[in-house]
Amino acid sequence: MSTSTRALGFWPVFALVTGSQIGSGVFMLPSLLAPYGPYALAGWFFSGIGAIMLALVFARLCEAFPETGGPHIYVEKAFGRTASFFVGWTYWIVSWVSTTVVCAACVGYVLPLLKITHPLVIFALQASLTIIVTALNLRSAQSIGTIESFLTLLKFIPLIIIPGVIIPRFSLQNIVLSPTIAALPTGDIISQVTLLTLWCFVGLEAATTPAGMIKNPQRTIPLAIVTGTAATAALYVFNSLSVMGALPAGQLAGSITPYVDAVQAIFGGNWYLAISVISALVCLSTINAWTLTSSQIALGLAQKDLLPAAFKKQTANGAPIWALAVSCFGTLPILGLLSSHSLAQQVTTIIDYSVTAFLFVYLACCAAFFHFLYRKKSGFDSSWLIGIGATGFCCWVIVNTTLNTVLIATLFTLSGLPMYLYHRRS
Repeated sequence: MSTSTRALGFWPVFALVTGSQIGSGVFMLPSLLAPYGPYALAGWFFSGIGAIMLALVFARLCEAFPETGGPHIYVEKAFGRTASFFVGWTYWIVSWVSTTVVCAACVGYVLPLLKITHPLVIFALQASLTIIVTALNLRSAQSIGTIESFLTLLKFIPLIIIPGVIIPRFSLQNIVLSPTIAALPTGDIISQVTLLTLWCFVGLEAATTPAGMIKNPQRTIPLAIVTGTAATAALYVFNSLSVMGALPAGQLAGSITPYVDAVQAIFGGNWYLAISVISALVCLSTINAWTLTSSQIALGLAQKDLLPAAFKKQTANGAPIWALAVSCFGTLPILGLLSSHSLAQQVTTIIDYSVTAFLFVYLACCAAFFHFLYRKKSGFDSSWLIGIGATGFCCWVIVNTTLNTVLIATLFTLSGLPMYLYHRRS
């Protein structure tokens, strides 16, 4: 790709990293973490450390291989084309499948403002949002980066201001351990709360996928990944703990919209409508980031001849047409199937399986990282320690995940078998 088409600098890439991680979870997790009381901080600590170690692994891999596509590029360098296809396929499928829950959440947050309850109308709004974001991504990379930078700015402002406003209501007496959780062993509590917080960091590797569009990728991407992940971790901890301390744990644990409840408790009136709009904007930023990421994954696979040649087709501005189209229309039936369930059920169903599938991809990249270090023959240094820490963290999370979730998550990978056999035969 020519230098003229490398339109993304540090701030758009930083926005892509943070936008991919900061989504609906920031507005939902205070309720989910409320029963864990002070252990919530331990969960953020472990998942944050694990996320930063993974970010360092991806940063160093991208320094060595600054190519469009992301994780499957690193796996191909280490283990060949077959392993690369299944890692890339898993990553692509789980990327746009995960987007459906964020799209549903985005529309769900504005429903109180629109006063809409009919399922068909809600689905129509979700479908329209998906198509509009896809259309925006069909424009140039520079346009996408500008949009993501703008949305990220809108995101950081309220996520700093709102917790700052409700901090005066903070009370340690509100952060208490529920009797049900207190009956569990300490190790089980920590593993559960870490699993709960981990999915908020999924997307930390997003900046590696459009490397061909980024200026000076060897320097820009590592810096954006590490700083973006650290900023995300700090923002999540600040927001979660401030909301948890502003409301009694019993009230917060039963809340579907904790930010709305916290603002209503402090200010009253219709301020909750403003929070609904802010939440929708946060989700919109995540949808935009993941749409760009998933399309670049498919483009990278096609450029390596791991997907049909049609996926190489791009607009005059370099946007992958078929990759965006398939991702867009693939999400629509999933949104339709989930339209009869509550928002919380959608989050639980999609995120549990998606995070586990992402961990498979992360483990494959960690293995590629070790392969790269071995071939480099630079001796045992800090890179090995980072790789060991990231691998151990991923294994620990998977071991503490239910067998049913792990088995279903493998279907993301196995779904690529027909395409692999067909394309290989062709």
